[in-house]
Amino acid sequence: MTIGFQITAIVILLAFYGCYFTKMISQRKKGIQTNQMGKGKTGLVKRIEITMKIASLLVPAAEVVSIILDTSPLPLWARIAGVLIGSCGVLVFILAVVTMRDSWRAGVSETERTELVTGGIYQISRNPAFLGFDLVYIGIVLMFFNWVLLAVSVFAGLMFHLQIVNVEEDFLVRTFGEAYLDYRKKVNRYLGRRIGG
Repeated sequence: MTIGFQITAIVILLAFYGCYFTKMISQRKKGIQTNQMGKGKTGLVKRIEITMKIASLLVPAAEVVSIILDTSPLPLWARIAGVLIGSCGVLVFILAVVTMRDSWRAGVSETERTELVTGGIYQISRNPAFLGFDLVYIGIVLMFFNWVLLAVSVFAGLMFHLQIVNVEEDFLVRTFGEAYLDYRKKVNRYLGRRIGG
């Protein structure tokens, strides 16, 4: 049974990070610089993006070590829940990346014009890529719980949240104005449509 969770977790991570890097390579071939974290930024925005980048590198390292060591004091039902949650995270992330097309970036770009995407999965989440990250992190934590993995996953999730509320939302208001404000009234930050929206 244990090897099954290890294989499943590896498949989840390969699908998730495979999507991430495939999109980056695809955009690079089109002359699009996907990774915008910390580039051309100053002050709080730069600190948040750089810290988020570091956190997002620490998590997969902790995940791989946890999978190899097969740390798992949690009951079987929690591990199975982890498989389901992590798999949902992969699906949500892939849908987010596909729906964003060439407007997808890691971090915000003040120099490249992108479009405001509100269709597809963005009709039920303003930040489905971040939601995908969070779900994958929660899934792996449930499958291979240990305190270090939990700590780095929570830290990364917190940095993603700070990126959204202190960087991305301000950027979207400046860039798209009323169109974004109207969209924000209708769709929740992470999941769900607003009543009357």
